[in-house]
Amino acid sequence: MRGRARRIGLILIAAAALVLSTPAMASAAPVSALWDMNEPAGSRVMLDSSGNGLHGTLGADVRAGTVVAGATGYRFPYILPNKPPARPAHLVQVPSHPLLNPESRTYAVEVRYRTTQNFGNILQKGQNGTPGGYWKFEQPNGIVACLFKGGNGQQRAVRSKVALNDGAWHTVKCERTATGLTMYVDGARHNYIAGSSGPIANGNELSIGGKSRCDQYRTTCDYFVGDIDHVRIEKG
Repeated sequence: MRGRARRIGLILIAAAALVLSTPAMASAAPVSALWDMNEPAGSRVMLDSSGNGLHGTLGADVRAGTVVAGATGYRFPYILPNKPPARPAHLVQVPSHPLLNPESRTYAVEVRYRTTQNFGNILQKGQNGTPGGYWKFEQPNGIVACLFKGGNGQQRAVRSKVALNDGAWHTVKCERTATGLTMYVDGARHNYIAGSSGPIANGNELSIGGKSRCDQYRTTCDYFVGDIDHVRIEKG
C-alpha cells in the first residue's frame, strides 16, 4: 500500500508540474459589436448580434445578401476611390458610441473580406485630424494596414507582409494594447510593432467601405471595392 501511495503521489506531482508549465490561455475580451452581415438582399439595416444594439445603416449602393464561396456578406460595387462627387450611398455607417472608441484600453478589430482591387479604406472611426484621434483599416496596393492614432498625436500602424487582394476570403485582426499593435492574418500572428498609440475617443460615426466625411476634392473618400463577411470589435 505504501508503494502504491508513493506512485500516486508522484503522478499528482507530475500532473501539477505539467499544469504549471502550460501557458495560461488569454481570457477573451468583451465583444463590443459583432456585425455578421448575413441579412437578406434588400436589407438596409446592419444588425449587431453582440447584444449592445450598435446597428448600422446600409447605403443604397451596398448589396446585402451577396453569397461568395459559401459566405454571405455585403458587396461594395466598383467605384473609383477618389473621383468626384462623394457618394455616401457606398457606405455602411454606425452612429458613434463609447464602445467603438478604444480610449486607453486593449482594443481588437477583426474583419473578413475579399477584393481584387488595390485601393480603399475598409473601415474606420474618425479620420486624420479628427479631435480625439482615430483608427482605420486600409489596403493601399493590396497591403492591409491598421492604424491607431491617439488624440495626443501618438500613433502606431502595422501592415501585412504580403498583398491580400487575391480574390480569396481573408480574416485580418488587429489588437492594440498599451505596449504595441499586433496583426493576425487568417488566424496566425503576422506582424507586430511595439509602442503606445495613445488614447482614442472621437464623436465620429464608424464607416465601412470608405470615409464618411469627405468631398473628393479637399478630402478623398478612399472607397473600398469588394465583399465583407463580418466585422467584430472587442474592448478589453
